[in-house]
Amino acid sequence: MEWLEHWGWIAVLSFITIIIIWLAVMYVQDITQTQHTVLRNFPVLGRMRYRFEKLGEYFRQYFFSHDRQEMPFNRATRAWVYRTAKGLGGLLGFGSTNDLREPGSIIFVSAAYALLEEEYTPTPSLVIGEQCDKPFEAKSLFNISGMSYGAISAAAVRALSKGAGKCGIWMNTGEGGLSPYHLEGNCDVIFQVGTAKYGVRDSDGNLSDAHLREVSEHVKAFEIKMSQGAKPGRGGVLPGNKVTKEISGIRGIPVGKVSSSPNRHKEIKSPDDLLNMINRIREVTGRPVGYKAVIGSEESVRDLCEAIHRRGRDFAPDFITVDGGDGGTGAAPQLLADHVGLPLNESLPMLVDTLIEYDLKDRIKVIASGKLVHSAKVAWALCMGADFIVSARGFMFALGCIQSMQCHEDTCPTGITTHNKRRQRGLVVADKAERVHQYAHWVNHEVNVLAHSCGLPNARDFRREHLRLVLNPGTSMPLDVMHPYPGVKFPLL
Repeated sequence: MEWLEHWGWIAVLSFITIIIIWLAVMYVQDITQTQHTVLRNFPVLGRMRYRFEKLGEYFRQYFFSHDRQEMPFNRATRAWVYRTAKGLGGLLGFGSTNDLREPGSIIFVSAAYALLEEEYTPTPSLVIGEQCDKPFEAKSLFNISGMSYGAISAAAVRALSKGAGKCGIWMNTGEGGLSPYHLEGNCDVIFQVGTAKYGVRDSDGNLSDAHLREVSEHVKAFEIKMSQGAKPGRGGVLPGNKVTKEISGIRGIPVGKVSSSPNRHKEIKSPDDLLNMINRIREVTGRPVGYKAVIGSEESVRDLCEAIHRRGRDFAPDFITVDGGDGGTGAAPQLLADHVGLPLNESLPMLVDTLIEYDLKDRIKVIASGKLVHSAKVAWALCMGADFIVSARGFMFALGCIQSMQCHEDTCPTGITTHNKRRQRGLVVADKAERVHQYAHWVNHEVNVLAHSCGLPNARDFRREHLRLVLNPGTSMPLDVMHPYPGVKFPLL
């Protein structure tokens, strides 16, 4: 019996050795591969996420939420972005899980006689700030919204910059200032002037003409940030644990101290003050200048238009970025994120219609922002009257974001919103830059596919009559009836 016990122990030890070797091999494979951020940061353990994600297809109908029930972005939307960023296409089999009877669903009006491919035309570029000394020719419908270096990591900024450079889209710096990483990809950059004026302020915190001129050599346009969707009426917040020495130097703030921007620009108390700052920056830099804001009521837009009419069209902003109240950010008070600011489906037509009413739509380009991560939503914004669309969280998904909701804690598991070097290691810049490129390319492409299905040569021809919105289960209404253009009357239904 001793020999049996002896061989039994040998068998157990051999089995344990095999397990250890197997785990070691997986560890080496995971930590050296560049395709999956989670696996590089959490070798072996990270495999459980992908396994559970696969098993979820079978178990979630009993235990978990439906693919289209999660917030702020559901599983179906995230999976679509992941596939698109990997160049895997948006094909599916058997049928869609999107219920077109659900109120709020959008349905594009298919053409009775589709265009042939030879009838398609390229999407024309648009010039922002035609009257400026240095106008900006913007080539892409879909671009990268403001994400500050500090809120996101250096690796994330580098990947976004390189990806944007590959596909000819612009990226917005966010209010954290211009870093060397924004310039690595040689892409078009829009500089955001936040309420703290990071990167363009003097030693007293005031706007500096000298710094504006210096920055203008590297960017295509300036955007004055008045407010953003996740926290209207509250300045940007960067937790102290994310204020590194490098970020301290770029922003001009103490290391390790919370970076809390003022609630508004101290120079701007009225529409005239806003126009004064816009024209000051435009005169100093020669670049197009616009502003970003969350709309709370039609009155604020009308007041601005009245001021422009009083002073002349030359004083108008070159663009307005309208951010929906359901926008995102790295850190925001939940109360403001939950309850303040109009959602984009209400504020975008409000802005566009008021500009049309005041004969300013041709002078001021409209940029839409706020949960527009899918091609269909991008096309919706174009139908509504937007000239461009920007997204932040869509490009975060392209970088590998898994919606862990830890952006403000410096513990992001995918290396996107953390300055932890170990976790950043999982974000391989070259690989993620290609995913940014693929995502932007295919969104722009698919928006045109939708246009072609509506009988249009390209997506610039979208109008409200090309879309219907579901109001009640099984009942939809044309968008141009729900939101008629100013001066157009429809009979009551």
